[in-house]
Amino acid sequence: MRLLRIGDKIVDRDRLANAISDILHRRAVGATQQEVAVALGLERSFVSHLEGLGEVRRGNRIAVVGFPIANKEELEEIAQDYAVDFIYFLSETERKEYVRRKSGAQIFNELLGLLASLKDFDLVVFLASDKRIAMLGKILDKEIIGISIGSSPIRRDRKVDPQALRDVLENVTDGGRSGNEEYSKRKFRIFKKKPQSRS
Repeated sequence: MRLLRIGDKIVDRDRLANAISDILHRRAVGATQQEVAVALGLERSFVSHLEGLGEVRRGNRIAVVGFPIANKEELEEIAQDYAVDFIYFLSETERKEYVRRKSGAQIFNELLGLLASLKDFDLVVFLASDKRIAMLGKILDKEIIGISIGSSPIRRDRKVDPQALRDVLENVTDGGRSGNEEYSKRKFRIFKKKPQSRS
């Protein structure tokens, strides 16, 4: 126990931290603020205020995926700074090692799993060759922002300008200025699913 005196009260920091973890866990797995409040004997407004204290950003669930990336650690830090929900970068060495260790069936199944999981995100930022960006834009049924790192085939790691990723994340996490002409002229492309024609 880590005890703290506040006026005439003794507060157990560990008990408080565990209670906060429980509240946040219940919310993360889908309970409403009211359900959490009732289950734990709290006011709903307390749960709301607690979430507000820790809030980093609101809005869409975002995934950032890229390969083969030379400066992946730097880009991972940037994505974490913007509270990106899913980050997946591979270097060329990691990509080759992954293919070497797995059977064709395993690779196919895991690739399908990754594509299926990307469908759960509102927005996917994809750092890859022009050809792969276009392919993913056709596969997924949602907005894709592509940051091209070259033309296919790419056989060695490419260093990505960190500012390019920052610019994209800044625009998609602050309400977006994607209609802005300067934003549109950058090295990334936005792919939107074309509406299907009705006969």
